[in-house]
Amino acid sequence: MERAVRELWAESRDLLGLHSPDDAAAAAADAAMPRAEMPPTPLAFLRDHVSPGRPLLVSSAATSHWPAASLWPTDSYLTDALRSTAVSLHLTPDGRADALAPHPRPSHPGAKCFASAHVRQVDFPTAVRLIRSSDPASGLVAYAQQQDDCLRGEYAAVAGDVDAHVPWASDALGCLPEAVNLWIGSACSQTSFHKDHYDNIYVVVSGEKHFLLLPPTEHHRLYVRDYPAAHYAAEDEAELRLKLELEEPERIVPWSSVDPYPPSPEEAAAQASSFPLYFEGPRPIRCTVRAGEMLYLPSMWFHHVSQSPGPNGLTIAVNYWYDMQFDIKYAYFNFLRSLEIDGSSSKKTDALEDDLEETND
Repeated sequence: MERAVRELWAESRDLLGLHSPDDAAAAAADAAMPRAEMPPTPLAFLRDHVSPGRPLLVSSAATSHWPAASLWPTDSYLTDALRSTAVSLHLTPDGRADALAPHPRPSHPGAKCFASAHVRQVDFPTAVRLIRSSDPASGLVAYAQQQDDCLRGEYAAVAGDVDAHVPWASDALGCLPEAVNLWIGSACSQTSFHKDHYDNIYVVVSGEKHFLLLPPTEHHRLYVRDYPAAHYAAEDEAELRLKLELEEPERIVPWSSVDPYPPSPEEAAAQASSFPLYFEGPRPIRCTVRAGEMLYLPSMWFHHVSQSPGPNGLTIAVNYWYDMQFDIKYAYFNFLRSLEIDGSSSKKTDALEDDLEETND
């Protein structure tokens, strides 16, 4: 079964027109990502990307008419426009919100939990100051990442600087976006591997976003497991010292176990040993989205995101979430997910199958 699933990975990428799993040069150069110099027509977008579930990177021509393209990367525009606005700021000690962290109880050595950020309301200038001064060494990283249609809520004063929706995407998908979010962070923040039940149009306005992508067919490679939910709380309000607390009553979150960038050689060795389907499988598809560019990320695609700031010291992005269609692709994904494959017996199985083939010869 595992060998068949591995073959599916290669066949699925080939069907989508993505690079060969063994093409290291193409992976390093982002060559796998389909690109368009101009926004597609709704028909071409539906036919070539939405229906097959194929990502697309659109050049900055798609956003050249946005006032935000020239205004938001400046040092003062957003701070002046939002000076009296209270916003939700997400705080973690290391820039990893909605990610796995060591279990906070000493009685669970080596165990992990799913950690969410501490969220507090601050005025926007304070938020920008904390984001720019973020430093994991000091135990505080700030990220404005409220995912509740926040551009049309907390940031409504500047929502008119971008399109209310993406016309060619709305026409192809047959609906308007369910949520439009604003993201403001620094190089210290990253987002762990996860998937969304939305078709996502992600636009970078300042800086760059660096995506690692895996198609839904490669679900098993991320070793999604159940983890107890926890959240960071302010241990010291004045100095914003954070501590991790388990949620009560207990809540379980299924989450990817894989860290594609282990922090130490020891952790890298442990990850490679524990999660061979990821580290021994085809390379993730790499994509850097630069200022002005627009990424279409189909629903259910797994993505890990890191970022680099622009000249103003911030990474600023807007994303449009369109509700996904729960169609045959979703049913197929659920069937694939139900197969129990973890890679622990892959080498033994492959060796046995090779021996049988040699015997038959």
